[in-house]
Amino acid sequence: MGQHRVMPPHRDTIAPRDPARLRSLLAWSPSPVVRASLGLHAGGLLALAAEPAAWPEVLGLLAANHAGLAGCMHPRCGLLGPNLTRLPGAPPRVALTFDDGPDPEVTPRVLDLLDAAGARASFFVLGEAAARQGPLLREMLRRGHGIENHTHRHPLGFATWGPGAMLAEIETAQRAIADACGQAPRLFRPPAGLRSPLLDPVLALASLSLVSWTRRGYDTVSSRPERVLARLLRGLAPGDVLLLHDGRLGRRQGQPSVALALLPRLLAALAAAGLSAASLDEAPVADATAAPAGAAASPGSAAYASR
Repeated sequence: MGQHRVMPPHRDTIAPRDPARLRSLLAWSPSPVVRASLGLHAGGLLALAAEPAAWPEVLGLLAANHAGLAGCMHPRCGLLGPNLTRLPGAPPRVALTFDDGPDPEVTPRVLDLLDAAGARASFFVLGEAAARQGPLLREMLRRGHGIENHTHRHPLGFATWGPGAMLAEIETAQRAIADACGQAPRLFRPPAGLRSPLLDPVLALASLSLVSWTRRGYDTVSSRPERVLARLLRGLAPGDVLLLHDGRLGRRQGQPSVALALLPRLLAALAAAGLSAASLDEAPVADATAAPAGAAASPGSAAYASR
């Protein structure tokens, strides 16, 4: 995770450049919560046109609506559209995911530990890091792991950006990752997991689906591997999506990577519980261009909801 301040590109509207992208945007349907919010705003404008003096009441109603939408920005919330928080069904496996890499020192060692345990994982990488680590990304694919999109530069204010700026950041990362390893991601996780109410149509245009997690260890916050491991294992169940980091914030101030320190014990605990560690490759991707956001798009789409 980068800590530097990144200003968004000077774009605040979505302008599809080809008919296929335009069809994707036109076929996208907002979730019931977003539709209700749009209807409320339209009703507010009509009310002001009919009775301008009612502006305090209209403003208060819209402010309450925005506050409610802000609550929906929680990483595991599914009210703004499809959001994968668990593997579909209840197979005897969990999904391991790593954010913020690839790191030339940490990621290869993570790969070796996963190999030794016969485990697979999905890596949500940064485009600017991927562009510098093409051979490493290709090795990750060769070993059977998934490579997904985590923005280009990890801007911490990403969830506050307009749709055009978000699309530019996502597609810059998408191109960098595809150029580096020859394979474009199909899944996306925003910085800190925070989602904007405007993100869903952006992902539809980029042909990506949103993924968050079931539980995270906060390995970028705690420097004690045993505490991070305890958070991951508490209440662990088949189908859980676990979040760790192989990027630079996972080894703050020159300290060893917390994820790297706990990974052998995590993999051993999973094996003892009869659970395998998998990537997200087998998870169904919500088709944002074929079904209303938040609706069941496949037999496994119940996984796209908060728990």
